[in-house]
Amino acid sequence: MHRQHVLRLLRRYQAIHPGEAACVERILGFVGERSDCFERSCLPGHITASAWIASPDRRRFLLTHHRKLDRWLQLGGHADGDPDPRAVALREAREESGMQEFDLLTCDAGLELVDVDIHRIPARAPEPAHDHHDLRFLLVARAGQSIRVSDESHDVAWFELAELERRIDESSLLRLGRKSRAILARSGAP
Repeated sequence: MHRQHVLRLLRRYQAIHPGEAACVERILGFVGERSDCFERSCLPGHITASAWIASPDRRRFLLTHHRKLDRWLQLGGHADGDPDPRAVALREAREESGMQEFDLLTCDAGLELVDVDIHRIPARAPEPAHDHHDLRFLLVARAGQSIRVSDESHDVAWFELAELERRIDESSLLRLGRKSRAILARSGAP
C-alpha cells in the first residue's frame, strides 16, 4: 500500500473537487517526493489524518480543545508510519474522544476523503515549525457512547454548526464543517 494508496485517493479527490487543485497538488507532490511522508520525523512536514465526528442524531459535531495549540479543532493526528489515512483517522477519533464505534460516511462517488488541508504547526522545542498535510474523513458516532477528555486536550465538546461558526474563525475548520453538513443532508440526516 505505502504511498500508492494515498496518491490514488488524492487523485480521486482532485477529480471530484477541481477547485481545490492547488492544495491537492501540493500534497501529491509532497507524498510523491518523500518516502518518509508518514513519519513525524519527516520535515518540513508529514501526513496527518483527522475525523469530523457527527453525533448519533447527526445534529452536532465533536471538537477537541487541543492542549498544545490551545484552540478548538477536529480530532486527528500523526500517521506515525501508517500509510492508511482512514485507519489513522479512526485511531485518533477513538483515542481522543473515548468513543470506540463509528460509521464512516462517504461523499461524492463513494469517496471516503471529505477534505484536505495543509496547515502550519508552529515551532515548539525541540520541533521546528512544519506542515501537516491533513486528510479528513467524516464519522458518525454510534449511540450510547460517552466522550472523555484525553491527555492531548483541555476539553472535548459537541457543537452545533451554527454555534461553531460564531465561535471559530479558522476557514479550513469551517469549510470541513460545511462539507460535512452537506454530506449529512444528502444522506437523509436531519
